Amino acid sequence: MPQRTLAIGDIHGCAEALDAVLAAMAPQRDDLLVLLGDYVDRGPDSRRVVERILRLSDQCQLVTLLGNHEMMLLAALEDRLLLPVWRDTCGGAATMASYGGNLSDLPADHLAFIENCPLYFETDRYVFVHANYEPERPLEQQPSDRLLWTHLSDPLPAPHCSGKMVIVGHTPQISGEYLDAGHLLCLDTHCYGGGWLTGLDLDARIAWQADQRGQLRVRSDG
Repeated sequence: MPQRTLAIGDIHGCAEALDAVLAAMAPQRDDLLVLLGDYVDRGPDSRRVVERILRLSDQCQLVTLLGNHEMMLLAALEDRLLLPVWRDTCGGAATMASYGGNLSDLPADHLAFIENCPLYFETDRYVFVHANYEPERPLEQQPSDRLLWTHLSDPLPAPHCSGKMVIVGHTPQISGEYLDAGHLLCLDTHCYGGGWLTGLDLDARIAWQADQRGQLRVRSDG
């Protein structure tokens, strides 16, 4: 079993925030770290974020979920008719700028990383997905649209049929505080929009948060 089970919410190109959270969290080889997707778009340095994530696999047990923004990037690469929508309305312009203005400059290892991100992950205590879930369906039967695109709404989804706590991102918590619904945690705390990037030790409930400038704050809810 891992020494710690850690998770980080939506990064969206905020490399300074990611560096600050990782430095404070200090993941070790026996730790499990799950990144919840949306590494690219909107924020200023998607390329640097991906480069930092690629180095993390030598530091800890790493799981990197697919987010809807990675899915959009892949779709734009496959069908250039989709490129303007992703670029102009979904934050893709910032990603393209970080790669020199052209998706053809995307390094092969960066593309392979994105292509190999899974839709979900689970441990004996937790379920991890990017966006949302259908409570009555096991993970392998979840619709991909629900896992990638569906925002949390009121009422929140019921507890998952596995009985495990579900950890998600995708739905920005504008307050800057992560959402704790007991059976569900949402760690997207709107970093690119002036909020914070949240990293959480799920068992000890220690939260490390950094803003786009890399300024850090730490909170313990354990």
